[in-house]
Amino acid sequence: MTDAATANPVHDWISKSVAENPVIVFMKGEPEQPRCGFSAVVVQILDHLGVDFVGVDVLQSEALREGIKSYSDWPTIPQLYVKGEFVGGADIVKEMFQTGELKGFLAEQGVLTA
Repeated sequence: MTDAATANPVHDWISKSVAENPVIVFMKGEPEQPRCGFSAVVVQILDHLGVDFVGVDVLQSEALREGIKSYSDWPTIPQLYVKGEFVGGADIVKEMFQTGELKGFLAEQGVLTA
């Protein structure tokens, strides 16, 4: 992150949220009611694997919606973070799930509950 980014209050909030939550998804809508198909796919995969996670609705704030994109340098939403590490968006999460890589990664991180 650049010095300018660390002075950004939205980036500070994102950093704090990522640090405090072992698994967090920045998404459109909430886990109980996703507001886009890509967010729904990530929620379904995490639910299927039995992962406890926090969902953050980026539609609540334009600053947050744009801030998460610049924070991760990733242009799309949703975005999955595990133990502070950016994992990817819906396509990457789906591909990792289909190959079995995601389950192994989550197990290594100690965040699988099922």
